[in-house]
Amino acid sequence: MTYRQPQEADVVTPAQNGENGMAPPAETVNADAPEGSGRGPLHSLLNGIRVLEAFSVAEPLLGVNEIARRVNLHKSTVSRVLGTLEQVDLVERDEHSGRFGLGLGVIGLAGPLLAHLDVRRITYPALEQLVQWTEETAALVVWSGHESIVVEQIPSPKQVKHTTPLGTRFNKAMSASVQVFLAQQPESELRRLLRHGLIADCGSGDEDVARLLEQLDVVHRQGFALNDGDTDPEELSVAAPILDHRRDVVAAVLLSVPRSRATPFLVQDYERRVREAANLVSARMGAAPDAAR
Repeated sequence: MTYRQPQEADVVTPAQNGENGMAPPAETVNADAPEGSGRGPLHSLLNGIRVLEAFSVAEPLLGVNEIARRVNLHKSTVSRVLGTLEQVDLVERDEHSGRFGLGLGVIGLAGPLLAHLDVRRITYPALEQLVQWTEETAALVVWSGHESIVVEQIPSPKQVKHTTPLGTRFNKAMSASVQVFLAQQPESELRRLLRHGLIADCGSGDEDVARLLEQLDVVHRQGFALNDGDTDPEELSVAAPILDHRRDVVAAVLLSVPRSRATPFLVQDYERRVREAANLVSARMGAAPDAAR
């Protein structure tokens, strides 16, 4: 049995924003409106991005009507957008069902980024070792500016496990990977993210910010974040930051574990192992020994 909806796998798409506590979807626009009206080519581009983001690992194939409901656009607009995306191989139509899925062109766009993402290549051996040590799922996440995104994963060899597929996005304030990155942000940036609803499950009032700042201070001092069922009662996750030669946090190591087998002794071991893996990668990235805690 494989759990496919862990707390650290809250895939955020425009259609799900309201359900995940984020801001509501952008206002529906007419992709064919003239440029001078403020609803022209730029909005056509935004609509195309929203359509691409409608697909997920859990639902890789979608029909026109399904996409239209998710992105809050008229089905005729979605149909035109899909036609354009199909021409450049960003989506492709399944010949059996008639539904659409992401095309190989998406890989072509992401290829240059992934090829030069050195931290991904450097981290992989450490993830392999972490999985060998713990027999749980290990992942590498990076920060987009308002959410953490999985760019590498090695699943647990056990039958019952939590997984974090590539491209999974986390935006909840209590998610371990999110806290690792937020702990490095100045208070002004944290307030901005909360004010605009970019971090879910946390208010933007002074008391809310104070509580979160106190938690993030603990994360910063101990060098890791623990999410013990705070966003999913069935999952425990541990994350630790990866630093580069400038002492900047450039990524994080994430371990996801079913809480049913996470004893207090094992949790302590998970915390130590995740920190060791992150410190190893940080050293390879040029971080000074005192920086890679």
